[in-house]
Amino acid sequence: MMVPAALLLLGALTALVAPRLLARADWPDREPVVALWAWQCVVAAVLLCCALSMTLSAAAAWQAVRGPVFAPAPSAVVEAYALGAAGPWAAATAVALACGGLWSAAMLVREVLRARARRRHRRTELLVRAPLLPGEQAGAGRLVVLEGERPDAWWLPGTAPRLVVTTAALRRLRGRQLDALLAHEQGHAQARHDWLRHCSSALAEGFPQVPVFAAFRDEMHRLVELAADDMASRRFGRLTTALALVGLNQDRGAFGPCPTPQAQVPQRVNRLLTPPDRLPVARRLGLTATAALVPVVPVLVAFGPGLHALG
Repeated sequence: MMVPAALLLLGALTALVAPRLLARADWPDREPVVALWAWQCVVAAVLLCCALSMTLSAAAAWQAVRGPVFAPAPSAVVEAYALGAAGPWAAATAVALACGGLWSAAMLVREVLRARARRRHRRTELLVRAPLLPGEQAGAGRLVVLEGERPDAWWLPGTAPRLVVTTAALRRLRGRQLDALLAHEQGHAQARHDWLRHCSSALAEGFPQVPVFAAFRDEMHRLVELAADDMASRRFGRLTTALALVGLNQDRGAFGPCPTPQAQVPQRVNRLLTPPDRLPVARRLGLTATAALVPVVPVLVAFGPGLHALG
């Protein structure tokens, strides 16, 4: 039974080739939303290869799994997979992949719990710095202004999402620049970029030896910022959005010679000031459709023998 091995080989090939193709392409920075979709499809294809290989390996190793998996299938389909010819490696493969899946789920749960703990801490800190006034109800407003000497703004997700802005940001950013900053943070919230960060961080921390997951995490953190920049610039202009970024980060060492956590800010500002031409609509649709087909390939490989037997 070679289908599980073929699926694992396909997953490894996808994990090796797809990130290199995306890194060499000239369009991800021009179309960050399409690039986000492409990365998600690549990672989904890798995970799907592992899940399908695990299922077929378990079906080959144990009759208790084979029965439910192939219960509605005709006998010709079952014979096409040659389940009885599987060696002792089938059980080991199924167990190893199942452990990997459980570990991935555990890492995702841990990442979500950590994010919730951080949100609770920030909400508690927010309540201390901006206490409720007499008669004011918790969660009554989505905008919170904090007294602070450092220009800053962030979106606090949750059941009662809040957009937090410091008074220093209000003093430094005026008019449309402040609107662009708020639109950037609202873009993160509307696209649920926090979940992309959670999933990519969980995979990268759970499997640090797998380069595709580390690249996925790094690209998610970079591309979500570009996508939010584009959402703000479409409403308030690229120059206004760039000036808002400069005003917000000029005191943080982002534009100095030494690398900082805001090292991507100069590149983002340059991208806004010298915007690359967007791809034609037809090519955007073509890239989106091509990326959507990547997770379909493992399904075709897994169901190929059965479809061939029915044909």
